[in-house]
Amino acid sequence: MKLLLLNPPHPAIGSRIPREHLPPLGLLALGGPLLDAGHQVELLDAEFGPLTTAEMVGRVCHASPDAVLVGHSGSTSAHPTVVEVTRALRAARPDLWIVYGGVYPTYHWRDILEREPQIDAIVRGEGEATVVRLVDALERQADLEAVPGIAFRRAAAGPVVDASLPGPTAGRVVATAPAPVIEELDAYRVGWELIDFARYSYWGQRRAVVVQFSRGCPHRCNYCGQREFWRRWRHRDPIRFARELAWLYREHGVEVINFADENPTASRAAWQAFLDALVAEGVPLILVGSTRADDIVRDADLLPLYRRAGVARFLLGLESMDERTLRSIQKGSRRETDREAIRLLRHNGILSMVAYVAGFEEETDLDYWRALRQIVAYDPDQIQALYATPHRWTPYFEKAAGRRVIQPDLGRWDYKHQVLATRRVPPWRLIVWVKLIEAVVQLRPRSLRRVLAHPDRALRAAMRWYYRIGRQVWPYELWHFLFHDRRVARGPTLSEFLGSPSGNF
Repeated sequence: MKLLLLNPPHPAIGSRIPREHLPPLGLLALGGPLLDAGHQVELLDAEFGPLTTAEMVGRVCHASPDAVLVGHSGSTSAHPTVVEVTRALRAARPDLWIVYGGVYPTYHWRDILEREPQIDAIVRGEGEATVVRLVDALERQADLEAVPGIAFRRAAAGPVVDASLPGPTAGRVVATAPAPVIEELDAYRVGWELIDFARYSYWGQRRAVVVQFSRGCPHRCNYCGQREFWRRWRHRDPIRFARELAWLYREHGVEVINFADENPTASRAAWQAFLDALVAEGVPLILVGSTRADDIVRDADLLPLYRRAGVARFLLGLESMDERTLRSIQKGSRRETDREAIRLLRHNGILSMVAYVAGFEEETDLDYWRALRQIVAYDPDQIQALYATPHRWTPYFEKAAGRRVIQPDLGRWDYKHQVLATRRVPPWRLIVWVKLIEAVVQLRPRSLRRVLAHPDRALRAAMRWYYRIGRQVWPYELWHFLFHDRRVARGPTLSEFLGSPSGNF
């Protein structure tokens, strides 16, 4: 079949401001197996532009595929855009198969198929094996119920979906059995040939890609929207993975490797084997990603190896400075560990970025003042302030089910907008606190001295790049809060807005 992978533009502020883009790893991970199965595959990355709905439809019609496979890494906040463009595609190409995948559709498959008749099928969970089976079934006009890991609308006419009549059909929504977990991550390759590497950059216009060494996380944070999707932690072969990164550098000039892993360092042995293999390859890569503070403390003796391999920055998900909140969300971390992790990273020439999450229900102004003082005491190099954002497939959703939704636009559910009401702090005061925390952490004298005079020239340049983005994003977010974000004073409860909790595919 002739297939087009569609990456719709993300509405998030961070995707619009820097004018730098990273390739859509999720779609490329599907592209490799589909190419190897003999299909014609093309990628349309609508982040560039970004393309309007009309432009996306025009490009798809010009490519004339048999099927469009659409998905986005910002799954929840991208959903309204997916709905808009798939409706337009259905009107322009009634004969087109439209397949949708990602975290949000994995758990909202029934709602989507009942409300959006233009979408023919949804891939649930990991897609590499599932999408090959699905496309094969579509091509053979076979019964889709034999394909594990999907949901679809069974045509009213009979048990076989007629491939000559895709699109809106009457009939019941069907979900097949979950697809098996992919045990061997190296069994499926990334379709790197689908992109022009020169178009993608990060870290200050350096050629960059997104990769995964591992999937899942062994920890049980109850707000995490990724943990159950991957189902359990697994990792790629460390030596083969290092060899692939070296190939990306040598053959395509890739300089920056951005890890999409939730917790790449979960296994000390596997992570050390990867670092050793990458050092042996002798390629000057820049590695950035996220991990847990306790892994950094655990690996205190390995941090010089981290640096030799090219690790330049790790984001540490501290989430909250309040012990009650940390217990409530089951973070499983301690403030002493967080502080020590930042100190160790700095001692080894690695930048630290902390993720701080605001907007938990019982927080007060005093809590935010304490959080500011605590973060300053931690002394991180950078901060990423986010808002508590619930997903109905997480245990946190059940705790927050009775809270009021103040942001009914799912396109704003990107962790950078407050979506739930807080009991004691109104939205205007919460954003003041968040912006104040960001400004104080980044503009205090100690931080500015590092930006101006860090002994490592490359890290100094990276910090200046991050500050340049912040100077644009910080006022942009305030402007949108005041004049563009359409909040409601008393919206529906979370369960009324998103439905009953559901942790199943």
